[in-house]
Amino acid sequence: MSLPKFIIGMMFALAIVIGWSYFDGASAGTILLRAVVCAVIIQAGYFLLVFAMIGRTTPTSADKAREADRGMVLNNVADGEKLSARRGLH
Repeated sequence: MSLPKFIIGMMFALAIVIGWSYFDGASAGTILLRAVVCAVIIQAGYFLLVFAMIGRTTPTSADKAREADRGMVLNNVADGEKLSARRGLH
């Protein structure tokens, strides 16, 4: 999930918590406390999700990434074709 989507979702969740607290008859301090607790829980969950996603990926060395990029370019070149700006008629 991208950061802008996360922030919009978080704002909607906080608005729901604040609305629910207001219609429940809670005081302003209780509403603020519930909103802060909700925001902290959402932030912690997002952090743990991103941390888990990063932890699951396998590290790739720069040499392997470079070789993979070169391989993609070389695989697109036909056998016997030269890599130059000029192309002759075959």
